[in-house]
Amino acid sequence: MYEKTYYATHPQMMDGASNGDLRDRYLVSNLFRPGELVLTYSHGERFVIGGAVPGDAILTLPSHSEPPSAAGQAFLTSRELGVVNIGKGRGIVTVEGEAITLDRYEALYVPMGSQVVTFEGAGARFYLLSVPAQVAYPLCKVTLDEANPMERGSLEGSNARTIYQLILPHLCKSASLCLGLTKLKPGSVWNTMPPHVHERRSEIYLYFDMDDNDRVFHFMGQPDHLRHLVMENEQAVISPPWSVHMGAGTSNYTFIWAMAGENMDYADMQVCDICQLV
Repeated sequence: MYEKTYYATHPQMMDGASNGDLRDRYLVSNLFRPGELVLTYSHGERFVIGGAVPGDAILTLPSHSEPPSAAGQAFLTSRELGVVNIGKGRGIVTVEGEAITLDRYEALYVPMGSQVVTFEGAGARFYLLSVPAQVAYPLCKVTLDEANPMERGSLEGSNARTIYQLILPHLCKSASLCLGLTKLKPGSVWNTMPPHVHERRSEIYLYFDMDDNDRVFHFMGQPDHLRHLVMENEQAVISPPWSVHMGAGTSNYTFIWAMAGENMDYADMQVCDICQLV
């Protein structure tokens, strides 16, 4: 069911790790394959990170096949799901027979307990994020017009960007999942400044809207012990609670951030002065 499992790591495990080791432990690739629904599993907050590219088909969220105690259960028996269409074409997500249209950058919250979830749309590319839940909140669609746009940074600092909060308690309730989208303006390449960590939650970044020859240098690790990953279009990276998460690209780009943990307060972060980074 899961193409790859990512295990939780201690910060000291980065000492002596090769670039290949870091990519194997934190980089999530090949999520968006035509005609397939791909799922990976992270032990950090038990995130499921996936992609669905229906093409001319209809893809169905699978039931659990393992472990034996969960076999046959619906995928969302004890989980909630966030869906964002990052494709250039319109897509349809059908939840328990209710069809919801998602245009580019639009998001859908799917509650715990939903039995049948399908994806269709020839030009759609659905990014999927799921975490355990204890409460089933209402099905909720969010567009960028309904989101809370926040202008941050400046062109002088190469980090002018708009942050759209999509799944957060003030707009779309969830049990644990928080999700949003950030678009960098032309001429800007830095994201997530000032740098920070979240001791009470893990985070996943998906970088996209990049040309084939563009890259993002994603920085991670403890503030005084930074490393980096070189990332391509439509790759995701897992950020443990102890890790800084920020990046600089060869051009502007878009990224989706998703968090889960014991605190849903967007502003709960430990900000680092740039001079603390080593």
